[in-house]
Amino acid sequence: MSAQLAVAATLSAGTSTGEAVQFWILGTVAVIGALCTVFMKKAVHSALCLAGTMIVLAVFYLANGAYFLGIVQIVVYTGAIMMLFLFVVMLVGVTAADSLKETIKGQRWLALLSGLGFGILLVGGIGNASVGEFTGLGQANANGNVEGLASLIFTKYVFAFEITGALLITAAVGAMVLTHRERTERAATQRELSEKRLREGKYLPPLPAPGVYARHNAVDIAGLLPDGTPSELTVSKTLRERGQIRDVSMEALGDLKSLEQRAGERLERGMPAPADSEGSGAKRSEEASK
Repeated sequence: MSAQLAVAATLSAGTSTGEAVQFWILGTVAVIGALCTVFMKKAVHSALCLAGTMIVLAVFYLANGAYFLGIVQIVVYTGAIMMLFLFVVMLVGVTAADSLKETIKGQRWLALLSGLGFGILLVGGIGNASVGEFTGLGQANANGNVEGLASLIFTKYVFAFEITGALLITAAVGAMVLTHRERTERAATQRELSEKRLREGKYLPPLPAPGVYARHNAVDIAGLLPDGTPSELTVSKTLRERGQIRDVSMEALGDLKSLEQRAGERLERGMPAPADSEGSGAKRSEEASK
């Protein structure tokens, strides 16, 4: 116990002010980013917070002399994998309502039990860890950071490295198997699909473009019929189910009403008065009798 206290005192005494400030600032940012990843309502915001946390971890690696891990953390995880997740979420569009749907029955309880078990193992491993003496960055990176890391991976930790690779390959194959759908029946031809639409009496012509008669051509604005009512055929069903359709029919109806009112006022100005028309008609009849 006294040896561990002496090592801790030596480490605390050897830590500079800059390292302490860097640790507390970046550590706080990393924890806040991790919490925001879990508690954010939108998946895009969660992905951005996770990317920020990964960048902070890369800075920690670089500050501790693990240059290879720091660069890999930025290039592979943050730059490639995390940005791929972000682009997929932005293109597909995952709302908070979609994330609440439980696709596999009981998966929340299984995830809770798995997280609890992992936490117990982590606390137990840290509690039983005993460190007698630290090697130091100078000795660890004596022959180069990449060379020292490769030596450890392919000699001392080769078994753990192979198991990790096997687990990653298994996860990739499992994801491909779960997403693959085997077609068990013959695909319908274009003629058969056309005949089916005719029998069912569906909308046969091509769908109208969005924003027709609406003074806007955005995909989230329904096209208007000549009477000003919106047409549901002009917008995507996906946008309609998400509630992302903008309605501009009232604006168009208001413009149409004001246009009709102005047209009526102009017609009233151009028409002669009823009294004048009667007087002129009587005058013409008198002249004809003479």
